[in-house]
Amino acid sequence: MGPVAAAGLTLGLPSAVAGASSSNDEPTDADIGFCADMSVHHVQALAMCQRVLGRNTGGSVQAAAAEVLQNQAMEVGQMRAWLTDWNASTLPPTMVMGWMGAGDGAGMPLAMMPGYATPEELSELSTLRRRKRGRRWLELMRAHHVGGVAMATHAAQMATVPKVIRLAAAQAQVQTYEISQYDILLKGEYS
Repeated sequence: MGPVAAAGLTLGLPSAVAGASSSNDEPTDADIGFCADMSVHHVQALAMCQRVLGRNTGGSVQAAAAEVLQNQAMEVGQMRAWLTDWNASTLPPTMVMGWMGAGDGAGMPLAMMPGYATPEELSELSTLRRRKRGRRWLELMRAHHVGGVAMATHAAQMATVPKVIRLAAAQAQVQTYEISQYDILLKGEYS
């Protein structure tokens, strides 16, 4: 069983949905909204990674940040390409998650997006040193991933375009695993 099918089973999605055998390529508000919102969510994760990479935060955080940077940079490019193909904006939205029904469908301000770090948290991350910076990155990225998993799980159930369903299911699976790894590090070498 491939990772996408496994993600579908993990999230309780019907295998036809997880395998995305549908031929529907016309995006809905859920497809477009998810790609726009997850792109901006990922961009902040990339900024957090840049604040720790190359710094003396410990090998585990360096490896984790490098992995997030590589995977999420690729996914941002992928989602923005889809948005461009659909003639949708690739600019960062100011209101997010309306496609999920947040704010009675009107959405919420970007700053309130679950898991989205505040400017103060990002500044703190930039000023801490060594293991303290590594620990803070793990805490912030964990919270960020919790918000991302909720969004991706919702998208895997609401989206209609097969490639969006596959990506959302895979993101939920990968980020859930990464959260478990961050928990181990926070209880162990970064406690």
